[in-house]
Amino acid sequence: MATTPTGDEIRQSVAAAYASRVRPVLERPDTIPLTLIGSSASCCGPDDESCAVDAEGNATSCCGDTVIDETQITNIAKLYAGADTADLPASVMDVAFGCGNPTAIAALQPGETVLDLGSGGGIDCFLAAKMVGPEGRVYGVDMTPEMIALSRKNTEKVGATNVEFRLGEIEHLPIDSASVDVIISNCVINLSPDKAQVFREAFRVLRPGGRLQVSDMVWTKSAPDEVKNDMEKWAGCIAGALLESDYLGKIAAAGFHDITSVTSEYPDGRGIASAAIVAFKR
Repeated sequence: MATTPTGDEIRQSVAAAYASRVRPVLERPDTIPLTLIGSSASCCGPDDESCAVDAEGNATSCCGDTVIDETQITNIAKLYAGADTADLPASVMDVAFGCGNPTAIAALQPGETVLDLGSGGGIDCFLAAKMVGPEGRVYGVDMTPEMIALSRKNTEKVGATNVEFRLGEIEHLPIDSASVDVIISNCVINLSPDKAQVFREAFRVLRPGGRLQVSDMVWTKSAPDEVKNDMEKWAGCIAGALLESDYLGKIAAAGFHDITSVTSEYPDGRGIASAAIVAFKR
């Protein structure tokens, strides 16, 4: 019987997986074009048949494969269709992991303060920064030092003056209480071994009337135990995904209300789905 990994083991494994993916991007010459770079980026939505779970339960979805190619670049474009990404450098786009584009970005208002849980290379933060404008503020939190280094480097490239990236765990946010209007996250909370604590922290940092609006992976039926205990599948956004009902239950237990969820199951995903979830703090 497989041994259940501890929370620390999961965090260490996930951090190591993402660090290995981002190092080549962080260290390479900036002049190398995106289409020639090997990377781990894969941003595909549920409508892409390539983004499923194979017969052995291997993830081919949001946290994806090891080489970026024309198909994956198309998937990134599809995922962010309608978003203004034309001015974002390759070092942002080619580490854009995700299972959906948090639609909170489109609904953001000038002057709002936004927090991105698991901000990666910064794509959602930079898009949000455009929406909230110079009077607004965007914070990104990520537990991987290499991701923070890359996102800060990308901030200089983009010239964003209202974005700040902070190293930290989403279970213990380095953010003041009641200081944020909107929390977004894109296929990251499933990676946490303590999702209840993530939602408690999200509730803490939100102002009254603030909202949580995230995209994440969920199961529509129970995941096999061998998948849950597979460390590679944790980094692949599959093993740590919860049943949708359990996911929403943890959000409610943290104190949120008016919780809604829209799920899109992956073709042949054997129960894995992308969920767009919204919840509010009174």
